[in-house]
Amino acid sequence: MSETYVKRLSTILLDAITDKDPRVQEQVCGALCTLGGSQPAEVLSACEEHLRLHEKLAHPYRTMVLRAMETVVSNHIGELDKDMARAIILLASNEMTKVKELVSDWQQAASSVLVAVGRRFISSVMEELLSKFQPGLLPHPCTVHTLASLSISNVFGMVPFLTSILSTMLPMLGAAKHDSMKVVFCCALQRFSESTLEYLANLDQAPDPTVRKDSFASDIFGAYDILFHQWLQSREAKLRLAVVEALGPMSHLLPSEKLEEQLPKLLPGVLTLYKKHAETVHVSKSLGQILEAAVSVGSRTLDIQLDSLLAALHAQICVPVESSSPLVTSNRKEVLRCFTVLACCSPDRLLAFLLPKLDTSNERTRVGTLQVLRHVINTAAAQMAVKKPFILSSMKLPLLDTNNKVKRAVVQVVSAMAHHGYLEQPGGKAMVEYVVQQCALPPEAEPQKPGTDSEALSADSVRAISVSTLYLVSTTVDRMSEVLWPYLLEFLVPVRFTGALSPLCRSLVHLAQKRQEAGAHAPLIQYNGNVHLPSPYAITTRLLAVSSNPYVGDGRGAASLRLLSVLHQDIHPALGQRWATAIPLLLEHLDEYSEETLSQKEWEEKLLMFLRDSLAVVSDNTWVCQLTLEMCKQLPNYNGTPLEKNFLYKCVGTTLGAASSKEVVRKHLQELLETARYQEEREREGLACCFGICATSHLDDTLAQLEDFVKSDMLRKSAGIFNIFKDRSESEADKVRSALILCYGHVAARAPRELLLARVEADVFRNMSQCFSTKDPALRLSLVQSVCMATQAICSSAHGGSFHLSRKAELVAQMVEFIKAEPPDSLRTPIRKKAMLACTYLVTLEPALEEQVQADLIHSCLHSVMAMLPEPEEGDSHQESLYLDTMQALKDLLTSLLQRNMTPQGLQVMVEHLSPWIKSPRGHERVRALGLSACLLQFFLEHLQISALVPFHNLGLLVGLFSPRCADLWLATRREAVNCVHSLLYLQLGYEGFSRDYRDDVAEQLLSLKDGLAHPDPTILFHTCHSIAQIIAKRLPPDQLISLLLTLFEGLGDPDKNCSRAATVMINCLLKERGNMLQEKVPEIVSVLRSKLQETREEHVLQAAQHSVFVLATHHHAAVVSSLLGSPLPFDSHTCTLWRALALEPGLTAQVLGLLLEKISRDVPFKESRAFLLSSTPDRVATLLPLAATCALHEVASAPASGPAVLELYPQLFAALLLRVSCTMGVQPPRHLQAKERRSASSGLASRSLEPCSSAVDALQAVLVRGGNEDVVQHMELNGGWQLLKTSAGHEEGVTQLASAMAKFAGPRLPLVMKVLFATQSSVYEVQRVTSTAFLAELLSSNVVNDLMLLESLLDNLTARQKDMSARVRRLVLRGLANVASGSPEKVQTHGPQLLTAMISGLDDGDDPHSLVALEAMVGLARLLDLVDAWDLRAVLLHIAVRIRPFFDSERMEFRSASIRLFGHLNKACRGDCEDVFLEQVVGGLAPLLLHLQDPQAPVVAACRFALRMCGPNLECEELAAVFQKHLQEGHGLHFGEFLNTTCKHLMRHFPDLLGRLLSTSLFYFKSSWEDVRAAAPMLTGFLVLHVEAEQRPQVDLEQLLAALQLLLKDPAPQVRAKAAETLGRLVKFA
Repeated sequence: MSETYVKRLSTILLDAITDKDPRVQEQVCGALCTLGGSQPAEVLSACEEHLRLHEKLAHPYRTMVLRAMETVVSNHIGELDKDMARAIILLASNEMTKVKELVSDWQQAASSVLVAVGRRFISSVMEELLSKFQPGLLPHPCTVHTLASLSISNVFGMVPFLTSILSTMLPMLGAAKHDSMKVVFCCALQRFSESTLEYLANLDQAPDPTVRKDSFASDIFGAYDILFHQWLQSREAKLRLAVVEALGPMSHLLPSEKLEEQLPKLLPGVLTLYKKHAETVHVSKSLGQILEAAVSVGSRTLDIQLDSLLAALHAQICVPVESSSPLVTSNRKEVLRCFTVLACCSPDRLLAFLLPKLDTSNERTRVGTLQVLRHVINTAAAQMAVKKPFILSSMKLPLLDTNNKVKRAVVQVVSAMAHHGYLEQPGGKAMVEYVVQQCALPPEAEPQKPGTDSEALSADSVRAISVSTLYLVSTTVDRMSEVLWPYLLEFLVPVRFTGALSPLCRSLVHLAQKRQEAGAHAPLIQYNGNVHLPSPYAITTRLLAVSSNPYVGDGRGAASLRLLSVLHQDIHPALGQRWATAIPLLLEHLDEYSEETLSQKEWEEKLLMFLRDSLAVVSDNTWVCQLTLEMCKQLPNYNGTPLEKNFLYKCVGTTLGAASSKEVVRKHLQELLETARYQEEREREGLACCFGICATSHLDDTLAQLEDFVKSDMLRKSAGIFNIFKDRSESEADKVRSALILCYGHVAARAPRELLLARVEADVFRNMSQCFSTKDPALRLSLVQSVCMATQAICSSAHGGSFHLSRKAELVAQMVEFIKAEPPDSLRTPIRKKAMLACTYLVTLEPALEEQVQADLIHSCLHSVMAMLPEPEEGDSHQESLYLDTMQALKDLLTSLLQRNMTPQGLQVMVEHLSPWIKSPRGHERVRALGLSACLLQFFLEHLQISALVPFHNLGLLVGLFSPRCADLWLATRREAVNCVHSLLYLQLGYEGFSRDYRDDVAEQLLSLKDGLAHPDPTILFHTCHSIAQIIAKRLPPDQLISLLLTLFEGLGDPDKNCSRAATVMINCLLKERGNMLQEKVPEIVSVLRSKLQETREEHVLQAAQHSVFVLATHHHAAVVSSLLGSPLPFDSHTCTLWRALALEPGLTAQVLGLLLEKISRDVPFKESRAFLLSSTPDRVATLLPLAATCALHEVASAPASGPAVLELYPQLFAALLLRVSCTMGVQPPRHLQAKERRSASSGLASRSLEPCSSAVDALQAVLVRGGNEDVVQHMELNGGWQLLKTSAGHEEGVTQLASAMAKFAGPRLPLVMKVLFATQSSVYEVQRVTSTAFLAELLSSNVVNDLMLLESLLDNLTARQKDMSARVRRLVLRGLANVASGSPEKVQTHGPQLLTAMISGLDDGDDPHSLVALEAMVGLARLLDLVDAWDLRAVLLHIAVRIRPFFDSERMEFRSASIRLFGHLNKACRGDCEDVFLEQVVGGLAPLLLHLQDPQAPVVAACRFALRMCGPNLECEELAAVFQKHLQEGHGLHFGEFLNTTCKHLMRHFPDLLGRLLSTSLFYFKSSWEDVRAAAPMLTGFLVLHVEAEQRPQVDLEQLLAALQLLLKDPAPQVRAKAAETLGRLVKFA
C-alpha cells in the first residue's frame, strides 16, 4: 500500500507539472522533492515511469521533472541502489539524446541528472556515456558536454578515463562538420585539460598517483593540431573563442618540443583574434596561459615573437576603459598579467618597447604605457631595479603633458617609484616636484569633460590622488625621508605652489617630527650653501600671511601654524617656549569656528598679537629689520589674493613699529608708498592700516613721510595734494589721494592721544580739506571715514571735551554736503553712516553750532535716511548690517544734538523735525520716525535734570501726536508709540517733582498693554487703545486736556484709517472719563463726532442705528420682530446688524427669542412639490417663515449680549434647532429665493446663498457659543461634525459627535435637554425620531448620565422605542443600550437581563431585510459580555454562539468581523471555564478562524486574531494558547505559514482526535469564494498531516482528500494550485 500510495501522490503531482503558471510548476517540483526526501527511490521511480510512459510530454515539462530528479539524486545519492541508479542513468541518457537538435534546458537538465549520479556511480554513468561515444560515430553534443561536466565535478573519478576518451574523440574531431558540435568539442577539451592539470597538481591525493602528463601529450597535440590549424580559421566567432579558450590550458599539456615548435604559429594566431573580437578577455586569458607555458619550458621562440606580442598587448591596454563594463576591466587584468610574464623573462626588450611610447602625444597611448610601467615596477621589481635611471630619464615628456588622465597616470607611476627606490636616483626630485605641482592645481583647473571617463575624473581627481600620494610617500615610505627633507621646503614660498601648501605643510610636519625624534637639539634645516632653500624670514612671512585666510586650501591656516611650531628652533632659538603656548591657542580658536562663523577681524588681530609677542621675545633689531625686508619683498606675491596682502601690510606695520631704526622705518614707508597698487581698494586699506599701526610707535616719522610723499610730486600751480601725479589720469590720482587720506585717518585713530591733539588740525585736517570738492565716491568714502576716525580719536582723548576745533563748522558743512549727495531712496555705501558718525563726534566739540546750521544738519540727515526704501530682506546680511548701522548713527547724532538743549523746547524742536515723518503715508517711514522719537524721549527722560518745578507745557500736543499711532497698521509703529506715551507720562511726573527712579503704577500699565497691540483683531486693538486713553486721562493735567483733544480731532483725518479710529476711541474715552471738566464743550464735541461718523458710515454710525432699534423694541418688540422678519432673504449685513441690536438687554432678548421659537415650530418645516410633472420623487421646499425665524435667531444669538437670554431658553433652543437641522437636510430654499440666486448668477453679481440646513446649523452653533459651550462647537469643528450633520449619509455620526461633545463639555445642561427630546418620540417625522434617538443613545456612552441620575429614565425611554416602525430607530436603540458598557460599566450587571434580552431580540429581528439590526446587536453584545453577570450569560451563551455562526462566512465584511469578534468575546467571558456544549462551538470555530486570518479584509483578520487569542485558554492547552498570544498580537506582522505550522503541530500533539473534524472543515473552504482563504485551506490540511501521528490515519478519508486536492490543482488561481501541490507533497506522511 505504501509504495502504491507514494507513487499515486507522485503521479498526481506529475500530472500537474503541465500547469501554465511557473509558480505552480515550481511548487509541484518542490512537492516532488519533498516526497523524494522521504521515499527517494519511489519518487525517482515514479518520475522515470512518468517520462517513459508520456513520450509526447512537451520538453519544458520534461525539464521540470528532470530538475526534480536531479535535486532528489543530489540530496540522497547515498540512498540509491545500483538498479535504481542504472534506471535513472538510462532514462537521463535517453532524454538527453532523444532528439538530435539542441534543446538547451531539457538536455541540460538530463545532463545534470547524469552528472549528479556520476558523483557516486561514475563507472555506470561512464559505461552508458561511452556506449554512445563510439569510435567512428559522431556522438550527440550533450554526451560530450556531459563528459566535460563530469570531468570537473568528479576529477579523481574521471581523469583515469580521459586517455581512452581522448583517443576515441580525436578521430571524431575531423568528422565534426557543424560549428555547434565543434564548440562542444572545444569546451570538452578545455575542461579535460583543466581537470588533468588539477589532477596532476594534487597527485598526493589522487587514487592513481602514477598518472603522468606524457600519457595525454600525443592526444592533446592531435587535438591541438585540428583546433589550431583548422577550426581557428572558422568564420564563426563563437567557435574561434571556444578554440582559443581551449588552447590556453591545452598548451600546458603539449610536449615541450611540440610547444616550442608551434609557438611561432600559435602566438600570431592567437594575436590575430584581437582584431576579430570586441570582447577579448578570453583571448587575453588564453594568451597568458600560453606565455606561462612557454616560459616554463624555457622557450626561445618568445624572443622572436616579442615585438608583435608587445604591440598587440599594448594596443589592448590603450583601449579606453568603460568603468561599467566588467569584461573590459577583466581583460585589462589579463593583459597586465601577460606584461608581468614578459617583464620577468625579457625586461630589456619590454622597456625598449615601452619607454619610447612615452614620447608620443596621443593620450591613450601615453596613459596605457604609464599604466603598464606602473604595473611592471610593482610586479617585476627585481627585474626593473637595474633600469631605474633609464626609466626616470624617459619620464621627461610625460611630465609636461597637461591632460588630466595622463597626469593621474604619472602620479600613480611616481607613487610606485617611491615605494621601489627610484626617487633616490638622479632625476627623482623632478618627480617629487611634479606631484607637488599637481597638489597645487586649483579646482577649476580640473574640468570634467563629457565622456565615458568623466565619472572617474570627478571621483578620483588628479589633485586628490596627488595629495594622498604625497602624504603616503612622506609618512609610510621610510627611504623617502632623505629625498623629501629639506627639499619640500623649496616649494613653500613660490606662488605657483600656493594650492599645495596644506599637503606640503602636513608632510613637512611629519618629516620634521621624525628628524626631531632622531636628533632632538640639532637644527632641522641644514643650508650648507643651498641657495634654493627659503630663509627663516621667508618661511615665517609666507606661513603667517597664508594663515590669515585659514580655511581655504583644505585648511592651510592650521597646517601652516603647525609647521611654524615645528620649525621654531630654525626660525629663532628664543621662540620655542612662547610658541609652544601661543600656537595651540590659535589652533584651538580655528577648531571652534568654521569658514562661515569665523570673525576675520578677530582672527587677524590674534595673528598680529602673535607677531607682536614674537617680535618682543626676539628683541633683536637686526632680526626684525630682516623680517620686515622679507615681508616687503613678498608683498607683490599676493597681488592675486587681496585679503592676504591686506594682512601682510598689517604685518609690515607691526614689524616697523617694533623696529628701532628711524631710517629703516622711513625707507620702508617710502617704498610702500611708491610701490602700492592704488587701484585696488583692499590694498589702499592695507597700506593705511600699515601706516596707522606704525604710527603707534613712530608718529612723527610717519606724518613726515606722508608729508614728503605729498610734496614729492606736486604740480607747480597746486597746493596740497589736490593735483599730484601729473603723469597719471585724474581717476588714478583720486585713488592715490584716497589712499593717502585713509593713511591720515588711520594714523589719527592709532596715534598716541597726547600727541594727536597738537598735530590734528595742522597735519591731518589741513590735507584732508583740500580734497573735499571731489566727486569720486571712493575718495569721498575715504574722507568721511578718515574724518570720523580723527574726530573719534579727539573725543576719546582726555582733553577732548575742552578741545577747540576751529575747522568744526567747515567739517560739519562738508559732511552735510556728502550726506545730501547720497541717493535718498537707496543705501549703497556707508558714506552717510560715516558722515553722521563724524557729525556726532563734531557736535560734542567746541564751538557750538549755530541754530540754522543745526536745523539744516537734522533736516538733511532725516531726509537722507528716512526716505530710504524699506529694510533689506533677510539673506543680504551686508545690506542689512549697513542699514542697522546707518540708523544707529542717526540716533546717535540726534541724541547728541538734543543733549545740547535738554529743555521741553529743545525736545519740541526735535519732534517738529520728526512730525512729517510720523504722519507719513509710508509705513516704513513712520516706523523709523516713531523709533527715533522713542529713543529721543527715553534719552531725554534718562538725562532729565529738574532744578525747579516748571510745567511741561507741550505735553498735550506731544501725547496727541503719538497716542493715535498706537493703532497704526504697522506693529512696530504701535509698540514705539506706546513707548513714546510711556516716556511722556514719566516726563510729566518728573516735572511734577517725582524722582527719576519713581515707578508709577498707572503709567506702568502701558507696558502691559503692548501684547494687546500685537493682536491682529481690531476689537482687541481698539480696546487696548481705549485702555491707553484711560491711563492718559488719569495722568493728564487739566490744563493739557483741551490741547490733547484738539490734536486728536486733527487725527480724525489721518490717512491711516486705524489711527483715525483710534483717535475716535480715545476721544470717546476721554469724554467719558473726564467729560465733567468739558461741560461747555460737550454739545460741540458730540455734534462734530456724530456728523463725521454719519458721513463716513464707520462703526459708530451703525452703533447709533442699533441704539434706535433697541429703544424702539423696548416698546414694541413683537412689531419690530415681525417687521424685521419681513425683510428679504437672505438678510443683508445692515439687517443682520439691526437684529443683533435686539440683544443689548437680557429681558428684551428673551422676549425676542421666545417669539422666534414660536415662529419656527408653529409652521411645517417644508412642503413637498414636484418640480416636474414626471419626476418620481417630490422635492422638499422650505417654508418661508420658519426659515426667516431661524436666520434671525442666528443673528440675535450671535450678539455677545444675548448670553443671559440664551441661557434662560437653552433647552428649548437646543432641541428645536437640532430637530430643525434634521428635518431640513436636503430641503431646498423657497422657489423665489432659488430664482433670485439664478438671476444673480446669470448677471455675474455676488449673492449670498441661503441653504436651510446650513442656516439651522449656524443658529445652533451660535446658541451653543452664547450658552457658554464654545468647547462643543470647537470639538465638532475639529472633527468635521458640523459638515456630517448637514448630510444624510453622515447625519447620525454628526448627531453622535454632538451628543458626545455635550456630555463632555455641557453635562449640567443635559437633564432639561433630554426632557425636551423625550417628547419627540411621537414625532410624525421619522428623521426627527432618528435624530433624537441617536442623540439619546450616544449620551449613554458617557458617565455623566449616571452622575446626573438619568440612566434609568434614559434606558426606559430607549427600551420603549424598540417597537418603533423604523429599523433605523431600532438599530440606534441597540447602540444606545450597548453604550452603557462605556458610560456606566458598573451598572451593566444591574440591568444585565434587560440589556441581554434587548440584544437577543435584535439578533432575531426579522423585520430588517438587511440584518443591520442584527449587526448592531452583535457589536453591542461584544461590548457588554465582559460586564454582565456570568449567570445571566450562561443562559444565552449557546443561543448566541449558534445564532452568530452563519455570519462567519457572510459575504459582507462587517458581518464577518462583528460575528468573529463577538465569538472572541464569548470565549473571553468564559474565562477558561466553559461547558462542554460551548466547547464544541469553540472547536467547531477553530478552523474557520484560522483560515479567515487570510481574509482579504483587514478588520476580519484583526477580529480573527482577537478571537483566537480568546479561544486559547478554553482549549486547555498552554502551548497552543502561548502560540496564539505570541503570533497574534495586534499590530505585529504575521508569517502565516510559520504560525499555521506551529499551531497544527500543537493541535495534533494535544488533540489528535480532532484531525478528521478539522480536515472536513478545511475541505469545506476548498470551495471558498475568497482566493486567499481557498489557498489557506490546503495549507491547513498539509500542516495537519505533517504533524499527525501515523496511528491517526484512520481519521482521514484519503480518497476524498486526494480527490479534493486534485480538483484544487485545476483552480483558476495560481497560488491555490501551488498550495495544493505543496500539500500533496506533505501527504507522504501517510505512506
